[in-house]
Amino acid sequence: MIVSVPATSANLGPGFDALGLAVDMRNKVEFHPSKFFSVSIKGEGENNPKLKGNNLFVSIFNDHYTRLTESKQTFKFTFYNQIPMSRGLGSSSAVIVSAIASAHEAAGIKVSKRRILNHALVYESHPDNITPAVMGGFNVATVEKNKVFSHKKHMPNYLKAVVVIPNKPINTSKARTLLPKSYSKENAVYNLSHAALTVASFYNEDWEMLKLSTGDRFHQKARMKALPELFNVQKVAYESGALMSTLSGSGSTFFSMAYDEDAAAMASKFTLKFPEFVVKILDFDNDGLIIER
Repeated sequence: MIVSVPATSANLGPGFDALGLAVDMRNKVEFHPSKFFSVSIKGEGENNPKLKGNNLFVSIFNDHYTRLTESKQTFKFTFYNQIPMSRGLGSSSAVIVSAIASAHEAAGIKVSKRRILNHALVYESHPDNITPAVMGGFNVATVEKNKVFSHKKHMPNYLKAVVVIPNKPINTSKARTLLPKSYSKENAVYNLSHAALTVASFYNEDWEMLKLSTGDRFHQKARMKALPELFNVQKVAYESGALMSTLSGSGSTFFSMAYDEDAAAMASKFTLKFPEFVVKILDFDNDGLIIER
């Protein structure tokens, strides 16, 4: 059995804790029953011995599998990780979603993506990453009465994501402490109107509007000050024709969107200007969670 989940970019500027999309960079886990429990990691995190002993995936998997079956069956897990950890590309959401889906599959219980998404909310209280991780595409989501309500927009293949991944992480919990305790009505209205316009722009495929609509006064500047190079990353992105350029989640990755024909030149400029950072051109992912039986 193989379960895979894509990387995600959340917030997208003004859509704080509400907007997110999926990109084609996946974490996969292959598992099967075994006499002895074992964990093998290939790719991101393979040199981190703590992940083999204190593994979030295994903890969530065991929690769900035991409640679903009351079985003491052990499993062998092999992880193939592409998503960088603590870089704002939804690595935690990928772990949560894949663990829940894997537990249900191992128990022989088929559930909908919506059920898996609502289970994931127990471990991740904000829906902006877990929703595109499960559903794929661009998503607007909210939480009411402990359930995620969302809409998905399929992303066209003539657009590319260009991500700049710094060599320094930004801890999500710590990043939240950098945010203001309150916001003025003016700034709240600014973000509300820009988030609404961003959603409309995605659904109407008015990509030229995104540079204006993705302005933010809630979180980006405060978080970017922790890694000031990110201001220059955004500047270079717009100078290179980016349709939008926003902090990915709480960072440190910076996400830009470009037309297919502009992506390579933009990536080259990023590589030239920021040689210590990793630059990737990615397709958008419209599948979300995939289960290969």
